[in-house]
Amino acid sequence: MSERIDVHENQADVFGPDITIEKAKNSRKTILRLMSCLLKQKWKLLLVVICIFASSLFEIFSPKVLGIAINEIYEGVRNAALNAKPFRVGFENLGAVLSALLGLYFLQSVFSYIQQMTMTTVSQTLTLSLRKQISEKLTRLPLRYFDSHQKGEILSRITNDIEKLADTMDESLTQLISSVIGITGALVMMVIISPVLALISLGTIGLSIAIAFKIASKTEQSFADNQEILGKLNGSIEDVFTGNLVVKAFGLENKMTEENERLNEYLYRSGTKAAFLSYIVNPLVRMVNHLGYVIIAVRGVIQVMKGKISVGDIQAFIQYVNQISEPVTDISYTINKIQGAIAAAERVFEMLDEQEEEPDPAVPVLPDDPRGNVRFEHIRFGYSDEKILMEDVSIDAKAGSKVAIVGPTGAGKTTLVNLLMRFYDLKGGRITLDGVDIVDMGRGELRSLTAMVLQDSWLFGGTIMENIAYGHEGASDEAVYEASKAACADHFIRTLPFGYNTVLNEEIDSLSQGQRQLITIARAILADPMILILDEATSSVDTKTELEIQKAMDVLMKGRTSFVIAHRLSTIRNADCILVMKEGSIIEQGTHEELMRKNGFYTDLYNSQFAL
Repeated sequence: MSERIDVHENQADVFGPDITIEKAKNSRKTILRLMSCLLKQKWKLLLVVICIFASSLFEIFSPKVLGIAINEIYEGVRNAALNAKPFRVGFENLGAVLSALLGLYFLQSVFSYIQQMTMTTVSQTLTLSLRKQISEKLTRLPLRYFDSHQKGEILSRITNDIEKLADTMDESLTQLISSVIGITGALVMMVIISPVLALISLGTIGLSIAIAFKIASKTEQSFADNQEILGKLNGSIEDVFTGNLVVKAFGLENKMTEENERLNEYLYRSGTKAAFLSYIVNPLVRMVNHLGYVIIAVRGVIQVMKGKISVGDIQAFIQYVNQISEPVTDISYTINKIQGAIAAAERVFEMLDEQEEEPDPAVPVLPDDPRGNVRFEHIRFGYSDEKILMEDVSIDAKAGSKVAIVGPTGAGKTTLVNLLMRFYDLKGGRITLDGVDIVDMGRGELRSLTAMVLQDSWLFGGTIMENIAYGHEGASDEAVYEASKAACADHFIRTLPFGYNTVLNEEIDSLSQGQRQLITIARAILADPMILILDEATSSVDTKTELEIQKAMDVLMKGRTSFVIAHRLSTIRNADCILVMKEGSIIEQGTHEELMRKNGFYTDLYNSQFAL
């Protein structure tokens, strides 16, 4: 990942401008790839470049034309003073010059507007294209990618990184190009007007740049220290909020308060230092620039008196100094933002380059008469080639049978059913459904034959009716009601203010964990699958509700092949086959009575739950 020190915008108001240090691992490769994406809009980019050149040229010529107007007025005043006559100005000449000046300002504004609008279109089109690519990519990424990356990191690439790239393309890139053109043009005009004054101004500008970079190097470290302390303070505050009951229960309020006060004191000191260094840059740079203006003014007056330069040229020269000094002081910040955008683009491209799932076969094979016979034949699997979790695992689940999978945490129970769903690809062996290798089936067809109820219930922002019908497109209201009754969810749903039309918000505050789980079970019942997978499906409900759900599940599982993962061994005593797993291997299998007679690992597990 890129190296990053980032100060939040809220702190920028207090501590100074946003300081961001980001570096891509391979800038050249990322830039070339980004350019290839942008060249798909080459005509728009060409228009942007033309408009930048035109706008910059009009801006460069404006001070010179304004100088001509000032010279016209100055000559009129001078002639009046020398000849003791009333002040007169050639309004025809002055009017033409002022009209030309207004024309330059107008054309500069027009081309600047066209450039900004076109560049916004380019950046938004690029953003739309990248978001579409990522959306499609997410559907093709294997489950191991999501296991190895935090959700926040993935969301950051989809949202923050793309937005940062778009904002930089929209502002900083065009600003950098126009600054380079403007600085070059202003330097040429300054040399044309007066090489001596040009050398003086370049000296003062160089000095201001040196001061800015010197202070910036210290400011970056100060903001980095400030951000580190701020992160510790935020973490401490979050710990107090999330563990508020524990803090109160153990009487740690004073200790947590002292810790926060200590961090606040450190934050105050580091923030004050960072703010001082940040705010001192502009006054120092302005002081040096003003010193340059004084020198230029004094030297310019001498040259005016000698007739080597006009008053209008002095005015134009000072404007050119401004055109150079302001972009130069901002150019390091602009380059820094562009570096950050390149780093953001690199992270987006890394996601787009991630290895995808093996593609489905061109001509998928389906069982002639799907019944639900599932066979695991000499399965070999590991999340990496170096660490194999399963070695030579074989299972034969007959159609309509109930297979329970038990074992300690980390034994590989959930992994086993994930392999059946093809969330992961095997390292060896094969899994067949009614004699057909699941690799030869399309993932969509395979998963349409199954339904899963997981330990962590997932509900989206919609009505309860929509959530239950999620797994069965076009299901009638009556079918939803029947599925809810089978899952023991109908009663509590009807007690809600809007019943089945109750809208679930993001946090789903109105429902308990058990009620949410009942809704997901109703969803699985409505899907009417051939294969049913229950991964700790009743772990979040009370004992009474669990017994009611078990009765409904027994009815549901008749005629269906069911895989039930459970820690409560009392819920799977009637299973046709119980697989006992340990460290990725099946060490025992059989019915409850058979396993109890063996007096082995299963017996120890069972007795440990019911010894009292």
